[in-house]
Amino acid sequence: MIRCIAEIDEIRAFVRTAREAKSSVGLVPTMGALHEGHLSLVRRARSENDLVIVSVFVNPTQFGPHEDFERYPRDLARDLTLCEQAGAKVVFAPSAATMYPPGYCTWVNVEGLTDGLCGRSRPGHFRGVCTVVAKLFNICQPDRAYFGEKDAQQLVVVRRMVRDLNFPVEIVPCPTVREADGLAMSSRNALLTAEQRRQAPVLYNALAEARKLIETGARDSMALKQVMADVLSRADLAQVDYVEIVDAETLSPVETIQGECLIALAVRFGQVRLIDNIRVTV
Repeated sequence: MIRCIAEIDEIRAFVRTAREAKSSVGLVPTMGALHEGHLSLVRRARSENDLVIVSVFVNPTQFGPHEDFERYPRDLARDLTLCEQAGAKVVFAPSAATMYPPGYCTWVNVEGLTDGLCGRSRPGHFRGVCTVVAKLFNICQPDRAYFGEKDAQQLVVVRRMVRDLNFPVEIVPCPTVREADGLAMSSRNALLTAEQRRQAPVLYNALAEARKLIETGARDSMALKQVMADVLSRADLAQVDYVEIVDAETLSPVETIQGECLIALAVRFGQVRLIDNIRVTV
């Protein structure tokens, strides 16, 4: 039977017992509303650790004032069942008041890497992400933490935070899991209308077109971004937030495709904001 823990002292005691038994600990941070993408992280963590903790916490500090915090899907009972099936031993599901008690005023900022891509249109988002991840690392003391490559900027930022703040945690990236039509799995997909869902694979179609052109010799970043914008324009409900090609490590824009690059985009369908990306190496 999977165990659900809401209090910090209790999860720390649980981890302490595991440590005394010489067990390794893997952490999968989530905001719940779990899908196959999350579960692939849990299964990977289970294959590499004695104990897997899944955190389920819809983190209010990474949502802007006009974003979808209240609408974000929540179903803890379902999440617990899925976590148990995937091999997790415990779910840490704290309240917002537990994570951010009255008077809370300490934040973690990673500068530079958070300025572009999602950081440009979601000011304060990565401050909230880094702060809650740092807290989860401090509370759960994992050996390894598992993050999906769909959230590519988050992955780069968390890696830098771990390096700069000397967290003794290995960050394990895991491949994006997609629906049959190419749409990257996301908890927000459940908020799409039927017509929005029909059009949503246009994100992956745009990325796939860019990859195909690069494989046949295209190297001009501006031209490739225009091609992706043209593909996205075929979906009349899609409102483009950004289409960018950046260095995979520094996240700085590149003019010419060389080395390892991240091709990333964000698109809104009504109030639902979807992101996707691919990496290419030239």
